[in-house]
Amino acid sequence: MKSGGIIAAMLLAVVGAGGWFWLQADSADDAGPAVTGQATVESRSIASTVLATGIIRLRVGAEVRIGSQLSGIVEELNVVVGSKINQGEVIARIDATSLKARLAQANAQVKVLEQEVRRAEVELERARKLDTQALAPANDIEDRSLDLADTQARLQKAQRDAAVVSADLQYAVIRAPITGTVASVTTQKGETVAAAFTTPTFATIIAEEALELVAMVDETDIGAVAPGNTVYFTVEAYPTREFEGTVRQIAPKGTIISGVVNFEVMIDIASPVDVLRPDMTANVSIRTAEREALVLPNEAIQRQGFEQFVYIEENGRLVTRSVVAGTRETGITEIRQGLNAGDVVAIVNAAQANAQNPPSRTLP
Repeated sequence: MKSGGIIAAMLLAVVGAGGWFWLQADSADDAGPAVTGQATVESRSIASTVLATGIIRLRVGAEVRIGSQLSGIVEELNVVVGSKINQGEVIARIDATSLKARLAQANAQVKVLEQEVRRAEVELERARKLDTQALAPANDIEDRSLDLADTQARLQKAQRDAAVVSADLQYAVIRAPITGTVASVTTQKGETVAAAFTTPTFATIIAEEALELVAMVDETDIGAVAPGNTVYFTVEAYPTREFEGTVRQIAPKGTIISGVVNFEVMIDIASPVDVLRPDMTANVSIRTAEREALVLPNEAIQRQGFEQFVYIEENGRLVTRSVVAGTRETGITEIRQGLNAGDVVAIVNAAQANAQNPPSRTLP
């Protein structure tokens, strides 16, 4: 009897301890995750957005190929790939020794003909004086006038020849037509270039602010997009950095991709483009309009798998309520279904909320 009583007492102790631990665990579950704050559902103006994918590319005309209109030896080359260059700065010089000699010869010919014109003018004036005294042949004035006109014509031709050589001499100095970055150099100092048939390319310059974003927008969304819309986008290389731009133009003709009609939307990039490169892929968000919506702070919304929910207090306990979230902006998320304006939700420790199952659930 005594041993049986001891065993029964031990069993009751074990059962009691188990019940105590069960009650403690149950009360801990009822308590739910630790509350760190509260948030009230507010009505606020948010932007309607159109999502699309895009690509970074060079604007038309942003890439300029610099060439030479003259044949000759490259006497000076002042750029390398990656060089920053300003409009008007010297890129290269062609050996102009022969051009300088031709120009000197043309200028000398001009001076000779200028003297001949002065002589012809003097002879014509002398003939006119003699004619007033009836001391010159009848056709002498006419001959002198023709000589003067012929000499003046030859002088004009020589002046034009000198101007042509002077222009060619200016082409011996190759200057940057735009400000930008040298993308390629295709010649070297000392090389001979021939411009008889085609203009040889010395260098390629990419203009500053030469990049643009081209987004492919589905035909179902293109009606909401208009020039001037603000654009935010990220690229795969820098997924946490957000860039900004503005819609400049919408292509008038669509492009069919995998049976779906898309329209090209050209976007000017407003953010610094120092890290962007042509052909980068972008995830694009185009803000098309403002509208009223219910919003909550981003940290108030919890996620479990594909389900989104918030914590609310009912009868002294935290319970979850499923919600349908919409547009997500900086710091806030739109609530499309599940809550009303003025509802108060609890902000809980996200790590703790994800580590445990929701204590109970109230569906809208």
